[in-house]
Amino acid sequence: MNPALSVKGLTASIASKEILNGLDLEVPFGEVHAIMGPNGSGKSTLCHVLTGKEGYEVAGSALLDGVEILDLPVDERARLGLLQSFQYPTEVPGVRLRDFVYEAAVAHGVSPEEAEARIDKEAARFGVERFLDRSLNDDLSGGEKKRSEIFQMAVLRPKMALLDEIDSGLDIDAVRQVAEAVEEMRSPEMGTLMITHYSRILRYMTPDRIHVMIDGRIVDSGERELADELEAGGYESVRQRLGLTRPAVAAERRPSEFFTETPFDV
Repeated sequence: MNPALSVKGLTASIASKEILNGLDLEVPFGEVHAIMGPNGSGKSTLCHVLTGKEGYEVAGSALLDGVEILDLPVDERARLGLLQSFQYPTEVPGVRLRDFVYEAAVAHGVSPEEAEARIDKEAARFGVERFLDRSLNDDLSGGEKKRSEIFQMAVLRPKMALLDEIDSGLDIDAVRQVAEAVEEMRSPEMGTLMITHYSRILRYMTPDRIHVMIDGRIVDSGERELADELEAGGYESVRQRLGLTRPAVAAERRPSEFFTETPFDV
């Protein structure tokens, strides 16, 4: 059986600046993986490249359920089953959440009747019924926007879900709710890759694998104890253990120190 996502030797640069440097990663169906790394390590760039954002020079391979996607346009990647939850969901005035997710589901081959049934079922499951007739993300809190994103995934049922900073800007209660929602989304037909600065979200969920990303590549992978190491010693502890050369940049903070985010992370 193919993994949900298989990335090999992925490089990406923009304006002659290399961001991803031979990245390898595999996420099997049915598993939730987390990527942690300092600002500028390439986490968000990985999401952008996988979903087809323009402007990057890309090489290597990215297979979605065995199908190469790097040469495909954004809409074809989506139809094959790739879906991204955004770090900063956009408000779309005049487009109701119900209509948006219904049209997206039908465009992905779901029958109108099944789309409506999924919307009703998943809206109740994730507590977003009162948002359905509002404009997309209009006047919602950070936690409500992230819950809405999870609801959309539940309706669309992608093969591979990319959660880019799904916990950024949330208070502790909202982080717990989002973590529980991600766990509820587990499915043998879907792989999930969660990108985060925070180790705190891992207190409320159990990812199958944790990856550390530094300088544009995955440098280490493990289970809960790896997150504990990052919490205690920051990314510098991983650099020292692996003998990695540290670039001359501002000091990297521990994951627990990232309680505010910049929208310009790569």
